[in-house]
Amino acid sequence: MKKVLFLILTLFAIQTIKGQTSFNSALFNFQSGLSPKREVRAVWLTTIGGLDWPHNYAQNPASISKQKKELQIILDQLKAAGINTVLFQTRIRGTVVYPSDYEPWDGCLSGVPNKSPGYDALEFAIEECHKRGMEIQAWIVTIPIGKWDHAGCKNLRNRYPSLVKKIGEEGFMDMENPQTAQYLANICGEITNKYDIDGIHLDYIRYPETWNIKVSRETGRNHITNIVKAISSKVYGLKPWVKMSCSPIGKFNDLSRYWSHGWNAYHKVCQDAQLWLKDNLMDELYPMMYFKGNQFYPFAIDWAENNYGKTIAPGLGIYFMDPKEKNWSLETITQELNVLRQYHLGNAYFRSKFFTDNLKGLYSFVANDYNRYPALIPAIIWRHSVAPSAPQTINVDKVNGKISWSGAKDNSNAPYLLYNIYADNKFPVDINNPGNLVQTRLKEETTTIPNNDKLFYAVTAMDRYGNESNAIQEKKNSIYTVEAPLLWLNTNENSVLLSQDMQYTSSLVAIETLQGTPLYTRSIKDNKVNIKGIPQGEYVLRTINKHNKGSIIGYFRTK
Repeated sequence: MKKVLFLILTLFAIQTIKGQTSFNSALFNFQSGLSPKREVRAVWLTTIGGLDWPHNYAQNPASISKQKKELQIILDQLKAAGINTVLFQTRIRGTVVYPSDYEPWDGCLSGVPNKSPGYDALEFAIEECHKRGMEIQAWIVTIPIGKWDHAGCKNLRNRYPSLVKKIGEEGFMDMENPQTAQYLANICGEITNKYDIDGIHLDYIRYPETWNIKVSRETGRNHITNIVKAISSKVYGLKPWVKMSCSPIGKFNDLSRYWSHGWNAYHKVCQDAQLWLKDNLMDELYPMMYFKGNQFYPFAIDWAENNYGKTIAPGLGIYFMDPKEKNWSLETITQELNVLRQYHLGNAYFRSKFFTDNLKGLYSFVANDYNRYPALIPAIIWRHSVAPSAPQTINVDKVNGKISWSGAKDNSNAPYLLYNIYADNKFPVDINNPGNLVQTRLKEETTTIPNNDKLFYAVTAMDRYGNESNAIQEKKNSIYTVEAPLLWLNTNENSVLLSQDMQYTSSLVAIETLQGTPLYTRSIKDNKVNIKGIPQGEYVLRTINKHNKGSIIGYFRTK
């Protein structure tokens, strides 16, 4: 771990304030424009007890519709903030949110354990995430199965009594019984086979902290790894493009100069998560790094240095920003985010509701600054690395605001291709610039585009492994609008100056890139819009109506 220590001493300025170690925020104040084209940006969407969703029960057509709408609103918020991965809690405590041959319905949906809500919540969540260009992974809580007399635990005890151990009032699957691995593999296989899922995300794949571990730590790690092997083998055997991921304890092990305070993955709970990456049992890790200061940064670097070419997206404990918890400052999380990006790590938020509730302005920071541009998810090239061929035809109709394409060829064994749309005011469109990425993971071969005759378009094909083709560029003879020339608005140092003769139906306006990506929401005051702090560039100013996007007021430049 000498390299870790060297990096820490070189890159981190440490200050001692009131007896606590903190890191100099100036070192981590990176420009959001450096955001990469590929990066995992995830949230855990918790269904247990309806913590994140749902907040009402589905018991009749009206309440089913209300429950679905609530999820759609959450996903719209996540999409608008640049989130590209939803970890959707699917197996809760020996109970599930889809019709299963193995386990009963959880009561979070209908309000009654073992009762269907009248629709398939997992199928609905997958469809809605895919509509928004987001991946969704089925979050499987593996070992804990809830209170001893609750539905999930009772079901397992009745069917497989040898698989269940009791600790206090809680039931747990026995990691040391080989049948546990097969049972969990069957559940993950059922989900993989029945649904168009993008990943299986294992949670609590470890010894419980309350378990009296009587075997050696090496033997304990072998027991847990055998469960992972069984699940991975099942999933990859059915659909090799479906990712395997898990959320290990946030500190892998003690470092040479930094103690984990007895809470680490490798020794305390027998999670050899770095081995799982090395042996291709996992494609992604989401370490639960719900810490700060020198209990966060050195351990994050350790994950980065031992990623074996795979994807790591540390989970951030944003719930600790709640004044009822530890009342962390916004700066605590923003500093952590910036360091993660510096080390080419993704990020994940626990939990969704704390994020979308804009706790201490976190959502605004992420949506308007940190995730200013969309990002693709890193490709799993260790499973398949031959990219599709590019689309062969493209039609850009700027009069009617439509673009269509065809002719891409998939070179993988997945059932269909996805498509990414790029736009730029220069030709040819630079598809390596994340600022030009405007739509992602489209399944259809057509989409709508902004009515803007100053933009050029390009389309790429992407397989389910994330491999992206070369681009087909818009033809020179595309149909252009014959509207009036662009209206460039006057500005001063800090404001866009609107016409004194105009009356606006809304006091709010949206500031977008020329490609149509929303960046900021600002208010109109005295026919001026404050643009202080917006980086140099060219932007669109648009009204906001009840459908969010209104008409274009004009264009402006910042210096």
